Amino acid sequence: MRGKAKSRVVLICVLLLLLLSFLGGCSKQENEPEPVVPVRVAAAMEEPIERVIRAEAILFPIDQSAITPKISAPVKRFYVNRGSTVKAGQLLATLENSDLEASTVENKGTLSQAEAAYESTTAASLPEELQKAQLDVETTKQGLDAEQKLFDSREILYQQGALPRKDLDQTRVSLVEARSHYEIAKKHFAALQAVGKQQEIKSAKGQLESARGRYLGAQAQLSYSEIRSPISGVVTERPLYPGEMAAASTPLLVVMNTSEVIAKAHIPQQDAALLKVGDAAEIASAGTEEKVPARITVISPATDTNSTTIEIWAKASNPGNRLKPGTTVELSVVAQKVDKALVVPTSAILNPPEGGTSVMVVGADNHVHRQEVQLGILAGDKVQITSGLKVGQQVVTTGAYGLPDNTQVKVEEAAAGKAAGD
Repeated sequence: MRGKAKSRVVLICVLLLLLLSFLGGCSKQENEPEPVVPVRVAAAMEEPIERVIRAEAILFPIDQSAITPKISAPVKRFYVNRGSTVKAGQLLATLENSDLEASTVENKGTLSQAEAAYESTTAASLPEELQKAQLDVETTKQGLDAEQKLFDSREILYQQGALPRKDLDQTRVSLVEARSHYEIAKKHFAALQAVGKQQEIKSAKGQLESARGRYLGAQAQLSYSEIRSPISGVVTERPLYPGEMAAASTPLLVVMNTSEVIAKAHIPQQDAALLKVGDAAEIASAGTEEKVPARITVISPATDTNSTTIEIWAKASNPGNRLKPGTTVELSVVAQKVDKALVVPTSAILNPPEGGTSVMVVGADNHVHRQEVQLGILAGDKVQITSGLKVGQQVVTTGAYGLPDNTQVKVEEAAAGKAAGD
């Protein structure tokens, strides 16, 4: 019995000690102060914001011509060097053309002969057969006129009763025969003219046209030996020297017009949908802060099959040739602009794993509260808030990650009254 009593006393003592320990722990937790988390904040401010699309672009000249000769011949002489400024139509080089000059002179002589033959043929007298046919026409016409006069006089006598009817009928028959002879002679003469004279003239004309064609061809071949610039610009390539063979399939000179340049870039489809032809743009060369104004001139209606991006072109003036074709530049275009936008630093935006977009707003009691927001334009370290915030509300910019809702905070560096992000 004594052993059982001692065991009960020990058990009661242990339970009392555990109860005292538990009560002491609760008292200690109730007396601990609420933790305060240091944060930095910024005020939601109303200010202008722009959506700027930036892309890497390659510069191209506004115009370019790789001048390829139409004939193969040695270079006789160059009149320009690389870097020379030329105008449209200016003579740049001459190829060896002695044989072409000789051919032109020969064909010009042949043309002169053909012209003379054509003139003599058209101005020559009628051949003998045509002369005889023409004489028959004239003779039968005279006979017809005589018979007509005889018939008219006898008809008058017949009407007066001074001539018998038989004589008048005989005269009428003679008149009909004379008219028939005249018509036959006239048709024969016309047929000879159509077949004989016209064929002779046609033959002479064909020879003339053939000679003229050969002469024009020789002139064209001679002109191909003179290399002229189709555009105004600067000579950027001249790979050969005088005396070397210029091939008909190889560019002899390259001329570029660099007074203006085209920046060609590829951008995502969603960005291209925000642009239109005529939008203002800027071109910046690598390693410089200078920006050259430009304008969007082309927005491709189709996507690139390899990258599914959209190609855009921006044209800019290039005084002094500061922008070099072939170089890589940064092309920037203002796609959207809002004059009065509610803006906060991008560091204030939270993207929790469960989805959505939110910020931690500091209340008047220095406790933070998670608040869902909708984002608009993103510009560098600033972002537009389209809904969920009001002007002047303080948002946590540093220390918000993993911060529980309704946590007490201590603002270490407030940006109230300043532009967001300052």
